Amino acid sequence: MHEKILILDFGSQYTQLIARRVRELNIYCEIHPWNKVPELSGNLKGVILSGSPFSVRDENSPRPDLEAIKGKLPLLGVCFGAQYLAHNFGGEVLPSSIREYGRANLSYVDDQHPLTKGMSQHSQVWMSHGDTIKVIPDNYTVIASTHDVHVAGYAIEGESTYGIQFHPEVYHSTEGTMLLKNFLVDICGCSQDWTPAAFVEETVADLKAQLGSDSVILGLSGGVDSSVAAVLLNKAIGENLHCIFVDNGLLRKNEFNAVLDSYKGMGLNVKGVDASQRFYDALKGLTDPEAKRKAIGKVFVDVFDEESKLVKDARWLGQGTIYPDVIESVSASGGPSATIKSHHNVGGLPDYMKLKVVEPLKLLFKDEVRRIGRSLNIDEAILGRHPFPGPGLGIRILGEVTADKVRILQEVDHIFISSLKESGLYDDVWQAGAIFLPVQSVGVMGDERTYENAVALRAVTSTDGMTADWCHLPYEFLAKVSNKIINQVKGINRVTYDISSKPPATIEWE
Repeated sequence: MHEKILILDFGSQYTQLIARRVRELNIYCEIHPWNKVPELSGNLKGVILSGSPFSVRDENSPRPDLEAIKGKLPLLGVCFGAQYLAHNFGGEVLPSSIREYGRANLSYVDDQHPLTKGMSQHSQVWMSHGDTIKVIPDNYTVIASTHDVHVAGYAIEGESTYGIQFHPEVYHSTEGTMLLKNFLVDICGCSQDWTPAAFVEETVADLKAQLGSDSVILGLSGGVDSSVAAVLLNKAIGENLHCIFVDNGLLRKNEFNAVLDSYKGMGLNVKGVDASQRFYDALKGLTDPEAKRKAIGKVFVDVFDEESKLVKDARWLGQGTIYPDVIESVSASGGPSATIKSHHNVGGLPDYMKLKVVEPLKLLFKDEVRRIGRSLNIDEAILGRHPFPGPGLGIRILGEVTADKVRILQEVDHIFISSLKESGLYDDVWQAGAIFLPVQSVGVMGDERTYENAVALRAVTSTDGMTADWCHLPYEFLAKVSNKIINQVKGINRVTYDISSKPPATIEWE
């Protein structure tokens, strides 16, 4: 078994970033809720305590049982984790007189200490806390400070336990990766052997053991996630994988036939199913975003239930679920993180559907999925595609979904995406699409007054979908695209551009 780092989640918005940084160092890690600590296996090399929205002074704040960890395994507390290790072992944490949020600079760092060695004096770090560690126990030593926070980092004498007030996992902590590497490699002794090739080898072996001679049906979407999941399953069980590509009527223009042909060219056993009218019927009259997602999900499951009955010994439903889907749909690994929205491919299947779920990618972030795909030699045209939501254009049409609105939005989206590619901007954007707005506006075309629909264009930059910034596309490009859409798509007379970031907005509008 691979060496493993355990991350205990106290509900921080940054917990998933800790995991990404650990994995970027080719070290396997798992996130578990603080109150559901798994059995500590022999391959466990160290533990990281995450931050939290709680204060350690709150009566209901997390209080993990660290008896089997502290002093026995290397332990790193981050933000709340650092405060907990100070406050509950003889120190004192109080509200900060000056709160630190955002960028700060270290005023002192012990650059010879094993945890902070090599870090620069005045190194930039990222803070996010309302409390501060005022008093540390006698056997604690300060190894980092900022101008406002004396105890920005400490070490416990006689054991490999450390605390840092800042967030090394955040991009703006410029030497955060160095600190994490010091902890993971030098202190924990991790060998950095968790690579894409190792993931493929282990996952295929696990899938073979899990699935045996059972048949699996897998829903293909044309996106990166389901494609990589399909190739992994195909390597594991070959002809026992039965891929289903459903046309829900909510795909991009001409996508169904083009993607179906590409999958057949990859050697996958794939069947196309046109169920578009069933989705339109289920969406009729629905305007609430969650109601639409649930309706799309129900038809999706119903179609697969029917298709599964046509496959002999089908006992499993394969899905390309990845970590951000799980995080946003259920509290992260059972922890206290907030639910933002539901995803149609997360949360299990109804009782009447006698299929178990297999999700080979559920612990991976999008960038990791792409690296795995490249190691599998999947076509870059598929790996480089922008993410596309499972419910498709159904959640990019605000209000009721109709076939006519889908047709209009497909044309708008096609012009936008094609223009990004033609202008060499597609690869600079993480995700792009068009949104059909539930408003009409007055326009003038020639000498005639129009009263037609408005659309919004959305393009963001991101690495994993957890956070995203709106993409600064050139004004000239946006002007050209807007003009082309209004001239070529009947029914549209106004184009807007969304300049909201995530958070506070989400990438999709619904």
